[in-house]
Amino acid sequence: MPRALVIRTAGTNCDAELVRAFRMAGASAETLHLHQLVREPRRIGEFDLIGFPGGFSYGDDVASGRIFAVRARERLYPALRDHIQRGCPIIGVCNGFQVLVQLGLLPGPALGQPWPEDRPPRQTVALTDNISARFEDRWVPVEFIDSSRCIWTAGTGTGLPPENSLLPVAHGEGRLVTDEATLSGLLESGQVVLRYRENYNGSQGAVAGICDASGLVLGLMPHPERFLDWTRHPYWTRVSPAVRSSTPIGLQLFQNAVKALQKAENRNLARAAGR
Repeated sequence: MPRALVIRTAGTNCDAELVRAFRMAGASAETLHLHQLVREPRRIGEFDLIGFPGGFSYGDDVASGRIFAVRARERLYPALRDHIQRGCPIIGVCNGFQVLVQLGLLPGPALGQPWPEDRPPRQTVALTDNISARFEDRWVPVEFIDSSRCIWTAGTGTGLPPENSLLPVAHGEGRLVTDEATLSGLLESGQVVLRYRENYNGSQGAVAGICDASGLVLGLMPHPERFLDWTRHPYWTRVSPAVRSSTPIGLQLFQNAVKALQKAENRNLARAAGR
């Protein structure tokens, strides 16, 4: 059974939901405090999946996710790089997405380029104040990009009913901004994973989530871990039984990551048996 790690610290408040998501998807899961990993970075090697949860890490002092990201960038980058190079997925949700872009794991190296050995790639994307200049807490319609290379969302973009194309958001600094060249490059390389159908926060290109060039690292502002059951849907009693018989889109993302790991393990076993 794959093992998932959820990294918590002061102010995170969605770690329990991430643990539940991984467990419902077929992985074991546990939380470790950032300070413990800073002391023992090698522990990251014990896990097959990693989740950076939402919340308000360190009170979002300085900027959202900044202190968490700086600590991880200084002390955990080599272990996180090795985790990705082993083919292991990472997800960052909301505050976790903010951490990943400042840490340098998203959007990561350009397609075909290796991860740097000594320091993370420089930050090229930011998540800043919503265009409304206020905290936004709502369910929003999203569109999954079929051409995305992301393993978390593979196969989710086709034929979703409107009721299963909603995800909850809750953030004050979720507006994605970058330069036009970077955004064009992300689109061309299949690293734009999902968009808002209603661009309520003013994100450039209505982008709601991106992945790295390997497709293993996903960051998104909507919260898939808050839509694991149909009873969490804002109008679930009016959703048809046929739609409710399908897997909620939030849970599908975590199931996809676990399945991708299992397929990779089976391929490795087959190669080893063929030697």
